[in-house]
Amino acid sequence: MAVYELKNNAVSILISSKGAELKSLKKLDSDTEYMWKADPAFWGRTSPILFPFVGCTKNKKFRTKGNTYSMTQHGFARDMEFVLESKTEDEIWLVLKSNEETIAKYPYEFVLKLGYRLLGDGVEVCWQVENPGEEDLPFSIGGHPAFNCPIKEGTKQTDYLIKFDTKEKVISTRINCETGLAMDEKEVYPLRDGYLAVTEHLFDKDALVIENDQAKEVSFCLPDGTPYLTVTMEVPLFGIWSPPGKSAPFICIEPWYGRCDHENFDGELKEREWGNVAAPGQVWKAAYQIRI
Repeated sequence: MAVYELKNNAVSILISSKGAELKSLKKLDSDTEYMWKADPAFWGRTSPILFPFVGCTKNKKFRTKGNTYSMTQHGFARDMEFVLESKTEDEIWLVLKSNEETIAKYPYEFVLKLGYRLLGDGVEVCWQVENPGEEDLPFSIGGHPAFNCPIKEGTKQTDYLIKFDTKEKVISTRINCETGLAMDEKEVYPLRDGYLAVTEHLFDKDALVIENDQAKEVSFCLPDGTPYLTVTMEVPLFGIWSPPGKSAPFICIEPWYGRCDHENFDGELKEREWGNVAAPGQVWKAAYQIRI
């Protein structure tokens, strides 16, 4: 496993070759770390890539090409070693290619590339999914970055606010905590001028799963309402999560092109909600930005 650093006059990042995972995002003038430290007492990851699945499959299995396969939550890419493809002063790309191991559990050829591009005030996270095969490539992909909250010494998480670029409310699809599957039930979270308070019980029912383009920008805010970190994303849905019942000192903002199965789902891989398809020879691209 290798760790790569990029730095400009304002920010620095560290990226691990395992999972091509963003491990650190610092503002240099204050030496403030914004990424969660992956303490396994709460959650032993920092910013895993979710591929080729986002969330759980029903009964931890999926069907495709006339066969049934087992699949762990969020797929396998986050636990695999990526290869450095290119690195400059302000941009890095790492790549994972399908092989005998991946095809045995996900029978499709793919080339997955993760890129990180420094901005003046943060980083852009870039995804590319290439289909080198001769058949359609169905997949889901998502990010799972975890950010320190609280961020200031002497404050507690319940002093903080989450701000959306929508004013009145967000509607979350409920997730069954035991199965990890989506339910029909919805939860409405009223906003006050776009703000949602971080309460002690906000994540008792697991992640907030916000579908159907309800927001494109989410910020974590200091107790006075000032944003200290903003994720901007052109995604159809996203999650906001912290481990239920743990009072963990971090919260995730998760841009998604995909979601866990619904508890009533009984279809094949290509029929999963929010899924994507790359045609033979196609290169599928997406990105999101983290600003501090």
